[in-house]
Amino acid sequence: MEAKQVLEISLSVGKMLLSNGAESYRVEETIERICRAYNLQCECMVTAKGVFLSIIDDNNEKVTSLKKVKTRGVDLARIDRLNSFSRSLQDNPISYDEAKETLKEIDSLPFFSLPVRIVAAGMTSFVYSLFFNGTIYDAIVSTFISMGIYCMLDKVSKVGFFQFFQFFFAGFIIGISSLVAENIFPLVSRGNVITGGIMILVPGVPLTNGIKDIIYDDFMSGIVKFGEAMLVVTAMGAGIATALTLGVGVKW
Repeated sequence: MEAKQVLEISLSVGKMLLSNGAESYRVEETIERICRAYNLQCECMVTAKGVFLSIIDDNNEKVTSLKKVKTRGVDLARIDRLNSFSRSLQDNPISYDEAKETLKEIDSLPFFSLPVRIVAAGMTSFVYSLFFNGTIYDAIVSTFISMGIYCMLDKVSKVGFFQFFQFFFAGFIIGISSLVAENIFPLVSRGNVITGGIMILVPGVPLTNGIKDIIYDDFMSGIVKFGEAMLVVTAMGAGIATALTLGVGVKW
């Protein structure tokens, strides 16, 4: 495989890893592993928004390119497949066409359908409501609220709405819904409902990845990811606080 082809494959793998929730240092390690499999030297830098890669070919000339990451999510199945792919190249380097076909197959892996994800969101809220000393009534109400919130966020995210307002509005809906449920059903506690409902919004993976990147001395990516997670938490908290402030004094 030529240097330019290795560059393209490496960047594609790096972009897919980063866009599916992998840590920046792990993306760099994977790219370096691919380049070593083809006996090529490389210099790689990964930020929260892109992958920069420079490869030295057989003529001692540098080939440089970058890939920008526009959207990020979490898909551990794709990350696992990409890691397995990069490690298999060390034992059995394959051709450019075979590598492209494998990456195309990984990229086209089906994601969980919306109904499955909605049910999973509801189950998550149900369990956490009980875990934090909520009653079965709190858990049931929290389940339905979180399912509605997840469905709403899925639709809104496709429009490209500003992330801060997405989570502010989601927090606001959770707060208002908890107040309504508490006043309709006396056995329901709004605090427990809110606790269960927000668990599907907590940015656990970005927060953890940001901390891990900082620990590995990648302060640029770490601070960006950590800051993004804090923005989500702040927006969510502000939405809930606004709802409670406006709704507590209302006579239902």
